[in-house]
Amino acid sequence: MNAQLEPLSDTEIEERLGELPGWSAEGDLLCRSYRFHGHFPAAAMVIHIAQIQEELGHHAELTLGYNQLAVAVNTHSIGGRITHLDVGLAGRIEEIAAAHGAR
Repeated sequence: MNAQLEPLSDTEIEERLGELPGWSAEGDLLCRSYRFHGHFPAAAMVIHIAQIQEELGHHAELTLGYNQLAVAVNTHSIGGRITHLDVGLAGRIEEIAAAHGAR
């Protein structure tokens, strides 16, 4: 099996979360909520995340509110577990968050 697709152990997940401030493991999902100063910056971040997801071929569940965005991700192809793919996507999302005014 591709190492990117192997489920991470609880210990590995906790280690990776140390590199992803604001993210948490909720069951078998890697999650983060962001707040914005209005709707447009939140919507713009959704579009930017969509571009990253297409590039990676890996997608999160995005829930857009007026001034907030919730992200939840796991790897469906292995039964909905957290893998390196999820951590990688979360890291890429974190890299763009500040530019969108996310907090």
